[in-house]
Amino acid sequence: MSKTAIRVIITGTTGMVGEGVLHECLQNPLVDEVLIINRKPLGVTHPKLREIIHTDFYNLSAIERELAGFDACFFCLGVSSVGMNEPAYTKVTYTLTMHVAETLSRLNADMIFCYVSGAGTDSTEKGRSMWARVKGKTENDLRRLPFKKAHAFRPGFIKPTEGLTRTHRFYKYINWMYPIGRAIYPNGFCTLRELGLSMIHVVSRGCDKDIITGKDIIQLAKV
Repeated sequence: MSKTAIRVIITGTTGMVGEGVLHECLQNPLVDEVLIINRKPLGVTHPKLREIIHTDFYNLSAIERELAGFDACFFCLGVSSVGMNEPAYTKVTYTLTMHVAETLSRLNADMIFCYVSGAGTDSTEKGRSMWARVKGKTENDLRRLPFKKAHAFRPGFIKPTEGLTRTHRFYKYINWMYPIGRAIYPNGFCTLRELGLSMIHVVSRGCDKDIITGKDIIQLAKV
């Protein structure tokens, strides 16, 4: 499949991953229109870009009419599990994601849903790691929704895109690891640019894989 002029919804653009994916979409000629949904204004303007400010992601009824007619959703919204118990992490990671996805699948029968998960996610939902179980359940249940396709992207270490403003501060201390890790274990190391491009190409070219690993991300990102 080859598709041009795709229309994309992106969540989580106030975070590092979402900002990077948005950056790639705004630069890429394959993407014709981008809608971002944020709780507070991002402060970015572009001819392709439209922003909706909406504070309650657990109730999208007020903006539903604006969410129809899209080819893809790049779901980059997420939180760290550090310091969170399982019910709280489940509410933000699973419940919120599924509500957004259920709404979009109802409004967009041909949508491709791209979910940023993480390396080490537990598809069995039975492992010892709490975050991995919750992410695994989220991935599994997303694939049961009536999307055209739902993909789970599982990056490990993500090298930030230079010049963007939402990069986590700790990256200045750990970026030295990237070239070494990429050379030794490429499946666990990709760039944020590669992640964004791989998501665009999954929609424009198609992809048979439900779970997209680090190596897949690198391969799919190639022009």
